[in-house]
Amino acid sequence: MIRPPSARSEAVFDDFKPAYTTGQALAEANRCLYCSDAPCIQACPTGIDIPEFIRKIATDNVKGSARTIFEANILGMSCARVCPVEVLCVGDCVYNHMGVPPIQIGKLQRYSTDVAYAEGWTFFEAGEDTGKRVALVGAGPASLACAHALRRMGHGCTIFEKRAVVGGLNTTGVAPYKMKADRSQDEVDWVLSIGGVELKTGVEVGRDVTFADLERDFDAVFVGFGLGPDGWLPDCEGIAGIHGAVDFIERFKLGEVDLDGVERALVIGGGNTAVDAVRELKGLGVPRVAMVYRGTEAGMSGYAHEWQAAKLENIEAIWQTQPTGFARGDDGLAVDAVKLDEKKRPIEGSAHRLPADLVLLAIGQGKLGELIAGLDGVRLDRGRLVVDAHGYTGRPGYYAGGDAANGGKEVVNAAAEGKAAARAIDAWLAADNSLRSQKTEGAV
Repeated sequence: MIRPPSARSEAVFDDFKPAYTTGQALAEANRCLYCSDAPCIQACPTGIDIPEFIRKIATDNVKGSARTIFEANILGMSCARVCPVEVLCVGDCVYNHMGVPPIQIGKLQRYSTDVAYAEGWTFFEAGEDTGKRVALVGAGPASLACAHALRRMGHGCTIFEKRAVVGGLNTTGVAPYKMKADRSQDEVDWVLSIGGVELKTGVEVGRDVTFADLERDFDAVFVGFGLGPDGWLPDCEGIAGIHGAVDFIERFKLGEVDLDGVERALVIGGGNTAVDAVRELKGLGVPRVAMVYRGTEAGMSGYAHEWQAAKLENIEAIWQTQPTGFARGDDGLAVDAVKLDEKKRPIEGSAHRLPADLVLLAIGQGKLGELIAGLDGVRLDRGRLVVDAHGYTGRPGYYAGGDAANGGKEVVNAAAEGKAAARAIDAWLAADNSLRSQKTEGAV
């Protein structure tokens, strides 16, 4: 496994939500009401016992607090940084209904998990070897959570990752003011310290290894690959200065980007990737940054609290505007656009040109479900793998979670789905099922 290089453009960013000191954590923990029917627990996809871990901070039992978090969510360190707590646990804190600031659950979770990492605490051991082996496709949060849970059950795990770096979007895509790539790698190391997980990086399933190979060598398969490449608008590929937003973010998180001479940047889109991209460009020193979105501010899919933070950084938005073409001439790059009415129909006579030095497209990503679609029993819904509540795909021995199945939700969803799939895989294997035995029987 290769760690990200030390020279990375993302290094210029500071934490948007600085860590608590011990005194701050104690003061905040003692504000909690420790609700017996805590709605914050119900709002957490991994079901962390939030009042319990906060109470343990308040009683100076930080180790117990961290264990409570990790027992529910082994990726609790990254989730403390990247979860949209404003619309999850913090958004459901009872204080919101009392005119009192809600408990800062994410910052308290970060406090406990950071102490655990700093102290080198480990809480879990691999189970007694079952002789069963599970292949996991992709090394993002879903596969990491699944592999860790499977190792606690005693199953061998091999993770196949096409990149040289591990961690999925936690490493390559999370906004650096939330978490940097090297911190994601710290989490990978910590999660895999349980032992018994083999990492095969630079190996792409479907190209270097086939699913038939996996069925021959493993007893079950977990599909945890993420989303595909950036979506592109017509006639803009190949024009200098236009990039997919996800690809651009990965470049500056894993290396350096040169923005010399970039005075004006446009980000096309209105989702969370677009909001991250405009804030990142501003933080990288681009003087004028604007988001171009075909809808209204009220109708954007990006989180309102994230956009509010962007506005505080003097980032502009050009609402109800649809790009119609892109061109690069002697005077630089330009985006041709029209204004749209409330029904997103072009307004006659509204054609205009938006000059820019850099354009990022944040209009969605492709789905990778087609990589596995040819297998009997596997179903797709708009490129997304269709699974049940346990991650079962419909093909015996095949389970899935994370973006491959949910279409692009949060890290905490991937963690929950990976763990749920591990329990289902364990139950399937306990019933004496195996892809290897099926392969052998089929060959006889």
